[in-house]
Amino acid sequence: MRDVDLVVIGAGVAGLTAAMFAGRYGLNVMLVERTGAGGQIINVERIANWPGFPQGIGGHELGPMLHQQAEAAGAETVLDTVEAIELAGEHRFVHCAADTLRAQTVIIAAGSAARLLRIPGEKQFRGRGVSNCASCDGSLFAGREVCVVGGGDSALDEALALADHAARVTVFHRGTSLDAQHALRQRIAACRKVEIVLDTVVEEISGDDKVCGVHLRTVSTGAARLHKTDGVFIYVGLEPNTAFLRGLLALDAAGHIHTHADMSTSVEGLFAAGDIRSSSVAQLAAAAGDGATAAISAFRYLGRRG
Repeated sequence: MRDVDLVVIGAGVAGLTAAMFAGRYGLNVMLVERTGAGGQIINVERIANWPGFPQGIGGHELGPMLHQQAEAAGAETVLDTVEAIELAGEHRFVHCAADTLRAQTVIIAAGSAARLLRIPGEKQFRGRGVSNCASCDGSLFAGREVCVVGGGDSALDEALALADHAARVTVFHRGTSLDAQHALRQRIAACRKVEIVLDTVVEEISGDDKVCGVHLRTVSTGAARLHKTDGVFIYVGLEPNTAFLRGLLALDAAGHIHTHADMSTSVEGLFAAGDIRSSSVAQLAAAAGDGATAAISAFRYLGRRG
């Protein structure tokens, strides 16, 4: 069992920033990540809204840079999966699949996972035409027709990435207007390969050994139709990775962690940062701010305890 001042759960932007700040404040920090440093941004081809990079930066570049900063500040990283947090007096035991860490404070920055449509064919054709990563799988659809489900920033970002490979990209969104930022809507409007279809939901993904089409329904009229496509890329929001926290922390109806302005939670000594918390705007710059705030709050908490 390792003893540390602070355990940071999750090595996305929020977690890496928290680990960096905590290390610079002199805390003994253990960063626990189940896949690899950088979190979801590793698969983002171009991040256009990160401050200081007017031409944008690739997620595969930004993630390692943040990790390098955290390690330079003294944070140690371990690849493991957190299964539970146990409270015992002044200690917080972080139980992982391979080990247990004992800490005085914990920052939960475990992020979110892509939300499923939960429709027929979605799981069946995973890896055979259904994907959540355009930068990973876009080149597999060179010269073919694909569709994107969603109307937010991620959906439009990925549609633009797919347009570099596919012959045609159709974006289906259930709303009557897109939810994405104005700058992204402008870029989409200027891309001749991308078509936006509003007021439409995807009800089923069909095919034989791979995807060949999607069954659509117009929300306002109820009219149904089949749209032929070779690939379906799904971006309909995120679900917080908080299953291991149920019964421990106060969560909202969607499973996000309730936090105060200093990122403290309903349990003393536990803090949260990033899109895992309630009221997060789910932007990378905000996640970094959350991480910095949580780290400083954890440092002050430890100081008050003497």
